[in-house]
Amino acid sequence: MKKARLIYNPVSGKEIMRNNLADILDAIEKAGYETSAFATTPEPDCAKNEAKRAAEAGFDLIVAAGGDGTINEVVNGIAPLENRPKMAIIPAGTTNDYARALKIPRSNVKAAAEVIQKQQTVKMDIGKARDNYFINIAAGGYLTELTYEVPSELKSIFGYLAYLAKGAEMLPRIKPIKMRLKYENGEYEGNASMFFLGLTNSIGGFETIAPDAMLDDGKFSLIVVKTANLFEIVRLITLVLNGGKHVNDPKVLYVKTNFLEASTLDENKQMMINLDGEYGGDAPMRFENLHQHIEFYANTDEISNDAIQGIELEEKEAGEELVKEYQKLEEQEEQE
Repeated sequence: MKKARLIYNPVSGKEIMRNNLADILDAIEKAGYETSAFATTPEPDCAKNEAKRAAEAGFDLIVAAGGDGTINEVVNGIAPLENRPKMAIIPAGTTNDYARALKIPRSNVKAAAEVIQKQQTVKMDIGKARDNYFINIAAGGYLTELTYEVPSELKSIFGYLAYLAKGAEMLPRIKPIKMRLKYENGEYEGNASMFFLGLTNSIGGFETIAPDAMLDDGKFSLIVVKTANLFEIVRLITLVLNGGKHVNDPKVLYVKTNFLEASTLDENKQMMINLDGEYGGDAPMRFENLHQHIEFYANTDEISNDAIQGIELEEKEAGEELVKEYQKLEEQEEQE
């Protein structure tokens, strides 16, 4: 019988994993796997180390249960290996971008585990930056660095469209960084408030930031925001909310590429790099797309590579509220 190892964060989602562990194990076993479980601890790289150990021990499937951070750790454990097991995910975090991209149920952990029983998989592209791997986004620039100052559950790039209460006041501090970005078939040199590389179309709960992203084509979606002007950025946010029309705006560079070399042109300015919402080192840095590197269980019959599912009501309202806040700022500035 094939073997599966469930690596779960026992405190994710108000301990939802701990409370549903028996049902989850049963669902995985019904998919044909002899299943055991491992609960992560606060020890650094706990999930990463266990994933590597299980893969080297010959497990056929590793199920990562928790938030996007837990999934990232498990991927970092197996991505460097020559023989990589299949993966499945059970979302129990806050944003759950990866589950959204794979069409995994995000409000029912048992239903998420039952996806494995459908025997549908997709070989997912994975990003690599130095010795680190990322599953959804890599980013740099002052606009992204603001995310380090807000609560961890809101650290996804553009997830802070919904951080209004604690983060919106930071946006006036945005400054441009002069960057050199070398990518497939081109190069950008100039000021920008941020760049980011997307591997899926789900970023911070929004599916219109990289609207035509594909999961397995070997390409990143590269977006460069060329402006640091507060009100131009708010205008771009409205275009994001309006069906992803920002990709055609002259203040945005939007291209597909299988690599990126990012550096600053001002040696006195640091550019911190964000990998899946966490600090991943400083530029200069090279990013590579590892084509179809890890096979994931997914609801492939529900995935459409060229259709936008739309923005859920909660995120849409949050984004609209952000725009309203800065329209007020603009009016105040005009009155002064």
